[in-house]
Amino acid sequence: MSATLASPLPHDGLFGGARYRAMFAVALSVLLSVLDYAVVNVALPTIAHDVHTSESSAIWVVNAYQLASLISLLPLAAMGDRVGHARMCRIGLVLFVIASVLCAVSRTLPELAAARALQGFGGACIMSVNAALVRFIYPSSELGRGIALNGLVVALAVALGPTVAAGVLSMAGWQWLFLINLPLGGLALYFALTALPTTPIIPGEFDFISTALLAAGLGALVIGLDSFAHNSGVVLALVLLIVGGGSMIALVRIQLGRTDPLLPVDLLARSGFRTAFLVGFFGFVASNFFIISMPFNLMNVLHRGPVMTGLLMTPWALSIVLVAPMVGRLTDRYPASLLSTVGLGITGLGFLFLRLAPAQPTNFDIIWPIAVAGMGFGLFQPPNNKAMITTAPKLRTGSASGMISVARLFGQTVGGMLVALILGLVAHGAVYTCLSMGAFTAFVAAALSGTRIRFRQE
Repeated sequence: MSATLASPLPHDGLFGGARYRAMFAVALSVLLSVLDYAVVNVALPTIAHDVHTSESSAIWVVNAYQLASLISLLPLAAMGDRVGHARMCRIGLVLFVIASVLCAVSRTLPELAAARALQGFGGACIMSVNAALVRFIYPSSELGRGIALNGLVVALAVALGPTVAAGVLSMAGWQWLFLINLPLGGLALYFALTALPTTPIIPGEFDFISTALLAAGLGALVIGLDSFAHNSGVVLALVLLIVGGGSMIALVRIQLGRTDPLLPVDLLARSGFRTAFLVGFFGFVASNFFIISMPFNLMNVLHRGPVMTGLLMTPWALSIVLVAPMVGRLTDRYPASLLSTVGLGITGLGFLFLRLAPAQPTNFDIIWPIAVAGMGFGLFQPPNNKAMITTAPKLRTGSASGMISVARLFGQTVGGMLVALILGLVAHGAVYTCLSMGAFTAFVAAALSGTRIRFRQE
């Protein structure tokens, strides 16, 4: 039975086979959208060489995806509230597959960046509604497990990314990293069409003026920060930052007092939601200091090949996968304030241990700190995401779901730009500077999360 003809959604989740099929549809869609992010990170040095660009400029292959996703997530979450979360997921799958073909046939950095931007838009359609769908798939008493499973899929995609990239690059060109999305996308679309539940729809017109201000604000801020990172024009960067800041101020003023704002100022006014959002943002800034810089270190400094680089990066996400079943149970029993604080502290220690590794480390010297950091990151994510979802009213689930992805993507984008800045400014030991910054940022996020213990916030 198709989703459009499905029976009305039970008031507290799905049960039995219906839950499994619906969650499989969500999981496969999320896997598809995250897998490309993971494989492309490992392939950046190879792509930079093939399209004849610098290492710092090649990061735009990642940033184009993230920027497109970032500026469209909240509008798409609002649109999902109005047209249905399942329909938005299906649209995203179609766009993502088309963009993957365009990425594979690109021959220059501008072509590839443009195709990645379209791919990011498709991924945002999926990620803007995935947590909202989970909330309607699982009953309230098991929501922590559902969110943990969703986080497990993200971690599994990241875990598969280095291994898939290593395998593909050992046999074929980087273009095949995008072509593998075709069979996955087809299968995900089938289940999205047949298994996803109907969810409540909020009536009302779409806010195009606020959408334009949000796109202008976030886009100008991100590109302005990137201009600083690449030292490509201080005047232009300042103009973009002023335009971006002014657009965001105008947007906030418009959104204040609205019952269903595009920019969820009503949710950010809730202390528990606001703290969880900031913790998520800083957590992902910390992770990208490691994820983006480390392949360059492994390949260009430590002289590991593409295959070995992929394998050495795998323990990060494999550890997240291994702790996920335990974290799912803990998330339903203990507060996010405790779990996320401990997890981010462990992540910071892992990055610090990696920074203090010998100058010529063995593979084991690299693997075990990465595994420690990954376990901490796996402990941090699900409870923090649950805190964001459960502190929002149920009819605002779409916006809360979008903000979970905004925290992740904004953190990853800022982290990527800071990595580009460090790679451009630090002549020697840039990756070690990135690891130090990653550890510091993780400890800052842990301290911020710890304030929830003191104030009894979730």
